[in-house]
Amino acid sequence: MNTVTNPKDTAPAARPEPALLPPVDVVEDATGITLYADMPGVPKDRLALNVDGDQLSVEGEVVLAAPAGLQPGHAEVQRARYRRTFTLSKELDAGKVSAELSHGVLRVRIPKAEHAQPRRIAVQVN
Repeated sequence: MNTVTNPKDTAPAARPEPALLPPVDVVEDATGITLYADMPGVPKDRLALNVDGDQLSVEGEVVLAAPAGLQPGHAEVQRARYRRTFTLSKELDAGKVSAELSHGVLRVRIPKAEHAQPRRIAVQVN
């Protein structure tokens, strides 16, 4: 039996444009985790956070305004995009992710799922 494959199915997938990995600090407490990502130059309207299954992706486009008619003679930042992906633990509630951007730092809060929250158990005395 011969199988015919569509050449489009075997073609390599388009590679995403190269991007910078933003430095990230992860802080865990009893109720969840908080990610702090340094993303200077990224305005709110050029920032995207997506949760797909257990994957959290963060992507932002750097917008550096130059005075009209001037071109930079030297640029330290060669790529104008940040991108980072995280695998979320089953203990986290991906449906309750919240985020805020302030002074170039993205703060992402992911609470623990109800079943993973610490709880106090009352003891009965007979």
